[in-house]
Amino acid sequence: MQARKKYILMTFVASWLLLFYFAGPQLRQLTFLSRRKAEELKPWPRWMDRDLLSSFATSDELESDRAPHRQSPKAQRESRTNIYKKSRCRMETCFDFSRCERHGFKVYVYPLEGADPVSETYLKILTSIEESVYYTSDPEEACLFVLNIDTLDRDRLSFQYIHNLNEKIRGFPLWNDGRNHVIFNLYSGTWPNYTEDLGFDIGQAILAKASFYMEHFRPGFDISLPLFSKDHPQKGGDKGWLKQNTVPPRKKYLLVFKGKRYLTGIGSDTRNALHHIHNGKDIISLTTCKHGKDWEKHMDSRCSKDNDQYEKFDYQELLRNSTFCLIPRGRRLGSFRFLEALQAACIPVLLSNGWELPFSEVIDWKKAAVAGDEKLLLQIPSTVRCIHSNKILAYRQQTQFLWEAYFSSVEKIVQTTLEIIKDRIFRQCSRQRFLWNALPGGLLVLPQYSTHLGDFPFYYLSRGLKPSRKFTAVIWVSSPVLFQSQSVLKLIHAVSGSQYCAQILIMWNLEKPPPTSERWPLTAVPLKVIQGKKKMTHRFYPYAEILTDAVLSLDESSSLSTSEVDFAFVTWRSFPDRIVGFLTRSHFWDSSRNRWGYTSKWTNEFSMVLTAAAFYHRYYHSLFTDYLPARLRSLVDQISNCEDILMNFLVSAVTKLPPIKVSQKKEHKDPLSQQDLQSSTLSTVNLRFTQQQDCMNQFVSWFGYMPLVHSQFRLDPVLFKDQVSVLRKKYRHLEKP
Repeated sequence: MQARKKYILMTFVASWLLLFYFAGPQLRQLTFLSRRKAEELKPWPRWMDRDLLSSFATSDELESDRAPHRQSPKAQRESRTNIYKKSRCRMETCFDFSRCERHGFKVYVYPLEGADPVSETYLKILTSIEESVYYTSDPEEACLFVLNIDTLDRDRLSFQYIHNLNEKIRGFPLWNDGRNHVIFNLYSGTWPNYTEDLGFDIGQAILAKASFYMEHFRPGFDISLPLFSKDHPQKGGDKGWLKQNTVPPRKKYLLVFKGKRYLTGIGSDTRNALHHIHNGKDIISLTTCKHGKDWEKHMDSRCSKDNDQYEKFDYQELLRNSTFCLIPRGRRLGSFRFLEALQAACIPVLLSNGWELPFSEVIDWKKAAVAGDEKLLLQIPSTVRCIHSNKILAYRQQTQFLWEAYFSSVEKIVQTTLEIIKDRIFRQCSRQRFLWNALPGGLLVLPQYSTHLGDFPFYYLSRGLKPSRKFTAVIWVSSPVLFQSQSVLKLIHAVSGSQYCAQILIMWNLEKPPPTSERWPLTAVPLKVIQGKKKMTHRFYPYAEILTDAVLSLDESSSLSTSEVDFAFVTWRSFPDRIVGFLTRSHFWDSSRNRWGYTSKWTNEFSMVLTAAAFYHRYYHSLFTDYLPARLRSLVDQISNCEDILMNFLVSAVTKLPPIKVSQKKEHKDPLSQQDLQSSTLSTVNLRFTQQQDCMNQFVSWFGYMPLVHSQFRLDPVLFKDQVSVLRKKYRHLEKP
């Protein structure tokens, strides 16, 4: 009986196995068809109980079958391999440091040949390089090379896209597989994926690119750029919108956004969801579908309402009246709104996962921006509401600093790029990260001068430091008439009598040799004569003989008392980053001639202090010589009355502050030049002022703006001019005839 049951069971199992083996495909097909039919009949779930489950997307969005095109992980890896064939490049492996050893950091730009069109933006980049102190026209001297072919727009659908770039680049004899080259790019990839494909092999070149993905970015080798428009100025640029004492830190709106909404394709996920945080009160999030040629073909049920709300708000007004600005990704990771928010002091709230932020190698963006997550959009409002008012003000101040230091012009963006590369090459004298993130910024702190914070005039207060207690007097001698008089000897006697004087340097700029040491007056401090090179710019040369922080710059015609020198130096120690002196000048806008004017009228307002009698930090000698281009210095050498104007331009551009005027004797007069001594006619004086005005306007052209700042501030000693006994006053000789 048991054998029979076993036989029946085995027969049953064998029958089922044969059935599935021969009839399985047909049965699976019937099951699939019946399931598909059931799915077609099954209604799409609609979440009606919003109290229990708040829908992140509307039912129309859920029912839409338009899904963005996405690459598979394998396709993404293959794409990345094709784009960056040298993905493991580092400075040590793909850069020839030996090219930079002999001539230093020099940049060569391939000459424009006119075969391919060059965009206005790329011309701004090339011009900024050619006008910099690093430019060289000799490729043998070059440490770094820049192509003459416009590589900014590598979108195949763009009219600026240049074809056959591989063949053209390989034809350059200096290309060398991209070694020691830097390639600038703003737009890469095309519809629908907008990958980082540049359409040519960059070889071993450094890629300075906007909208950089972190996974593609080669740390310590590539450079992430900000995305800027074609209207971005080459020089100067507009100042930030944050004014002094702008309070309260919180504005009318907490968080704003106004921009395009992509209905399909990459970037649509983030922007399609922005309407969920809009409350119409303190959070304004406006999008529009009305962009592109065929936007009406892709309209959804929200487009009409969005377009109506979009027109009710002005974008500039939102920027000015908002505390935070939402910066979502577009088709690419970067956005123009990032720089617009920085300028407006609207704290950027970033929604662009995987974006390598601009100049992240040196800039600490945690001090100026809030990094959000595209997947956690609904948490953004509560996150920004929790930020304390003190931190908001610090954020806004940092946005203004970063905007003006690195992003306000194409020139600053290019210069920052070059300086980062330079610091990588010369690491032994590179800048600390702190210098990039504190005033006045990394571009104005020369590492070849020093890498110690205490050697710069900007960090004394923040670091609890003070400048040295002594100064070096530098007397400029260029007139035999004045030297033969007793004015220079009197000046030496007055300066050497100061308790703060460490030494006196005589800059001799005459054809005949200087007098022997016996003919110079005996002084309590060392006196040294340095043979000058008869160039006005050498007045501000960083001489190794200057050992003190403070420099007292004097003309041979200056007339100062020891009390005046002492008080001016004590004042300077409280303002070591500024020029402190006696003689003042001012600038004004001449609307009749549509240019800047220069005046020496005695008024309560001034913007310059003449270096004929002034204190300043010795670092400005290095900045004057190594930061300013040779073209400006050549102009100063050609026109003898412009060097002090240029120095004032430089210091005001660095500090964003006016110079300091100190009290002086009544009989203290302006110094006269040699020409004025020979002929004090009105025509001579007018010629000098005309030259100074011409210099000023050429300086404004190079800086891109007017850096001078007006002031009505003068510092006097305690009890100065008070009706008390002179014996009670510390600087009593200031009031004696």
